[in-house]
Order: sequence, then structure tokens, then C-alpha cells
Amino acid sequence: MTLMLRIAAELNNLPAIRRFVQETATALAAPARAIDDLVLAVDESTTNIIEHGYCGQPGDIEIEVGRAGETVVVHLRDQAPPFDPTRLPDPDLTLSLEDRPVGRMGVFLTRQLVDAVTYRLTSQGGNELTLTKKTATPQPTSQEIPHEHDH
Repeated sequence: MTLMLRIAAELNNLPAIRRFVQETATALAAPARAIDDLVLAVDESTTNIIEHGYCGQPGDIEIEVGRAGETVVVHLRDQAPPFDPTRLPDPDLTLSLEDRPVGRMGVFLTRQLVDAVTYRLTSQGGNELTLTKKTATPQPTSQEIPHEHDH
């Protein structure tokens, strides 16, 4: 099962995006810890798309959440100018806060929360960021899902 949400790239839509990811990952039988990590990673990534990709200009974000075996996969697509966050170096955490440059902590946090972050330029010239999170539990098959009459 894969579900998709297309929503305006506006900060006031972040609660709806978080809710969509949480509800979809829950329906996909992901464990609570994996869901929490994914929700935060998607929140950070979509905030960056809104603030730095679209820079306040109108646009949409497409969020697709699905399951592949023991992994929940989230695709974030937008039509903002091309930008590959996977090419950013990790911040130097040995520097004091005063000496550390502003920014990049959201990308770093996202990398820490999920098992893989990949980027590709779509055939339409948009961005696609893919976040994958291992769940350690395979997706139940239809035979494994209990039915009401089984209780």
C-alpha cells in the first residue's frame, strides 16, 4: 500500500503533513519509534523545501509513503529549483555554537533519523528526496492481518 498527499508548500500545512505521515506509517504497521523518526525527518525536509526551495513562492509538495518489506519509504517531490541536500557536508559539531555557521542542522538531523537519504532530479526537472527507515518488522501479508471474526 502506498498513499500520496499533494499539498501547498506553506508552513501552515506542516501539521497536516506530519499527520499524514504518522497515520500512513501507522496503517503500514510501522513501529512507533520508526514513525516518530520519520515524522520528524519529513517535517525537517519539508520545512527546508518550503523555506529554502520555494523561498516563499507558491508551489506544491508531494509526499508519498509506502512500505517495502522491512522498510518504510517516503518520497518528497517538489518543483523548486534543483537542490541536492545529500551533497551537503555534515556540520562540524566540535565547534562551539558561537563558531558554528548557521544552518544545515535540519539536514544533519534528518540523516541521523533515517537509514538512507537519496536525491534525484525528476524527469520533469523537479526534486525527489527519498527517506527510508528500517522497521525491523516485515509488512504483514493479508493472511497475517487479523480479521474481526478471528477474535
